Amino acid sequence: MHTRRTFMASAVATVTGGLHPPHASAADVPVTGPHNPALSPFDDLFTKFLTANSVPGAGVAVTRNGKLVYARGFGHANVEKNTPVEPTSSFRLASISKPITSAGILHLMDNGKLKLDDHVLKYVKQDATPFPGAKFDQRWNKITVRHCLHHTAGWDRDKKGGFDAIGIPLDVMATLKIKHAPMADDVVRYMMGHPLDFDPGAKMVYSNVGYLVLGRVIEAVTGQKYAPWIRATILKPLGAAAMHLGRGLPEDRAPGEVHYYDGKKLKGDCLYPPRMHQKVPFPDGAENVEGFEAHGGWVSSPIDLLRFATVLDGGKKSPISEQAIKVTVARPDGLAGHDAKGKPLEVYYGCGWSVRPVGKDKFTTWHNGLISGTSTLLVRRSDGLSWAVLFNTDCNPKGEQPASLIDGPMHEAADAVKKWPDVDLFEKY
Repeated sequence: MHTRRTFMASAVATVTGGLHPPHASAADVPVTGPHNPALSPFDDLFTKFLTANSVPGAGVAVTRNGKLVYARGFGHANVEKNTPVEPTSSFRLASISKPITSAGILHLMDNGKLKLDDHVLKYVKQDATPFPGAKFDQRWNKITVRHCLHHTAGWDRDKKGGFDAIGIPLDVMATLKIKHAPMADDVVRYMMGHPLDFDPGAKMVYSNVGYLVLGRVIEAVTGQKYAPWIRATILKPLGAAAMHLGRGLPEDRAPGEVHYYDGKKLKGDCLYPPRMHQKVPFPDGAENVEGFEAHGGWVSSPIDLLRFATVLDGGKKSPISEQAIKVTVARPDGLAGHDAKGKPLEVYYGCGWSVRPVGKDKFTTWHNGLISGTSTLLVRRSDGLSWAVLFNTDCNPKGEQPASLIDGPMHEAADAVKKWPDVDLFEKY
């Protein structure tokens, strides 16, 4: 499945074709947003990076100790219309949506609405026969909220016979006999008719399905739809209420959202009317972005994404408590947080974030995302620096993911800054 990604590793495929270089040279790359010579390492990095990797566009924002010090757009939001990326341009976040869902769950925990060791079927309606011939796996009764947060609930898309239901929407539609693109409820119901791949809690395997289940938990506990509740309860207090769930067709997207370019130029059956079953580019209706919701459906500018990232800063603005922040970065038990000999892993997946402990009580946390036409990265360093880098393509002509390629160079560019400006561009945007 072309659009799926693995956790803590990049599966690089060799492909031919791909995007034609949209920028002849680094000097040819359009750049928008406030210029500050002190932060030229970032400018130099992205003008060269877009040219070298045939990337149409990128939105970049950097904060230092909670203040927005850098916000720029590079390249084109729409190549055909010669529209540049602006600092406020919005992009699909893909799996960076998972930290948002996690914050919602932890807010409910803070307020006594649920416990992380509650079984998900306490909240999610059990459908023992979701489709003809389905057989309900009784191990569903053992899956907890914590299992879904930690990716230990029992799904393994990479094993022989395993699969990721979010990547096979036409199969889900045919099996459930529905005539619309599968929504999150449909995918969860479909998965209830298939056996788990391992016992809940036995190991950690990255799973999109678990976060769709968490979205259903949020709806059951709050009595509200997932997206408006998240916006009002989690994003609005952080100043990021402009974030929203993505739409499949270009004409349905919000103003200011970029156009997306599949690096392999794949096409598939459109899932949305009025062009249902017509062949369209993957990012423009052949991938079921409207069903990604709690695991990968959010759209944001890099600026608003960094506003959300302050959720782990604590304080009065954060919709989750200091205790919930500790839970977020805590090391999971068992093989999710340790190797087979019981030694703690250097890097593990907490509640919605990848985590690297630094010293006694500091942590670097991050998440990346990949869907057709989108590659994203969000990093919170232990030294108070954070950044969001959002691309409107999923791979370069070699099949390499831009977010994976930019990760190391971003650290190098940040370390090359000699004097950080004393500004806060959040006030401007």
